[in-house]
Amino acid sequence: MIDQARTGAFISARRKDKGLTQVQLAERLGITDRAVSKWERGLCLPDASLMIPLCQILGISVNELLLGQYSEDGGSQRRSDELIVELRGREEETNRRLMRIEKTVGALAVVAFLALLLIAVFVASAFSTAIGTVIGIAAFAILLGGVIQALAIETYTGWYECAYCHKRYVPGFSRVFIAPHIGTTRYMKCPSCGRRSWQKKVLAD
Repeated sequence: MIDQARTGAFISARRKDKGLTQVQLAERLGITDRAVSKWERGLCLPDASLMIPLCQILGISVNELLLGQYSEDGGSQRRSDELIVELRGREEETNRRLMRIEKTVGALAVVAFLALLLIAVFVASAFSTAIGTVIGIAAFAILLGGVIQALAIETYTGWYECAYCHKRYVPGFSRVFIAPHIGTTRYMKCPSCGRRSWQKKVLAD
């Protein structure tokens, strides 16, 4: 797994070697200096689309960037840069697609639940309470199934990142299911440092 703190320190050192401030580096990449600061503090990695431009500015290869140190086989490393970025980009896009599917599954389950619930109320009041009850039970079953499927997709797509030690990990489904959440950010205990925090979903390692 990539050591974000090591990569961040390497970016910082190479930036300073080039005589650039965080603001100057950010301007050359067309991003904010906050993004550069987050990289250098080891809070996140550069997006795949920025890796080659960043490495060109810093005079390093993508392999060296991800390793957080110089590599002896610089020429060979550089030849694999585009492939590394392409693979990382594919991973990000695949995970984003899965998260879109999760939202779609969740939304469809809610819509189906509400529609069946209305039908159940109507049938129960106008025709048969028993049939209405059966439809109502089916509505709740569809909602529960949709929620479980959506959460399963969320759980095993990408990683969650601890707000304190920045450890990335895949929690068990039950932990995700019961954790308080805001969107895909969930309040959970980190298996590495043992502290509880609001942990963000990260789609690329």
